[in-house]
Amino acid sequence: MLKIEELVHAYIHSHCDFEKEIVLTNYFQADWEADMLFIDADGFSHEIEIKLSKSDFKNDFKKSYLNKETGEKFLKHDKISCGDYICNAFSFLLPMGMIEHSMIPEHCGIIEFYHNVDTWETEFYLIRSPKRVHEDPYWKLNDKDLFIRKMALNLLQRKMEIKGKQEELIFKYPFEIKKVK
Repeated sequence: MLKIEELVHAYIHSHCDFEKEIVLTNYFQADWEADMLFIDADGFSHEIEIKLSKSDFKNDFKKSYLNKETGEKFLKHDKISCGDYICNAFSFLLPMGMIEHSMIPEHCGIIEFYHNVDTWETEFYLIRSPKRVHEDPYWKLNDKDLFIRKMALNLLQRKMEIKGKQEELIFKYPFEIKKVK
């Protein structure tokens, strides 16, 4: 069976231009995690959410966001569709034929894939392009310098996780960011 990491690898290596795009996987933003996040050279962002089962797909519409200032609770896709979301576009990446296209909200793009278990080839089909839900570039809504520092910290954490699996490492407070006075 195809693992999600293999699917992500196949998609980004067949559809991304690493010289022009920032490509992130498993990136936390807002109150949930983006399976894949792309930020193009103009600063426009596109989140792709992978769903491998019908139940996982349905659960995505139950996710909510709590506005910390007002205390109001919003459903994830209501927030996305009205443009009150950090990403400019949102798509689902699904196995071919798993979900009827009419069940997927109009603001969402649809990308389907077919994985041939005999050849280990994975093909992707753009069924519907996502609608751009707002025109603000990612860098207008996010501090680019803080973003870069978080990415550097994330790389350090992952390096230590991998290294720690090979040998025993002991850290007092491994990844706490200290404020310099």
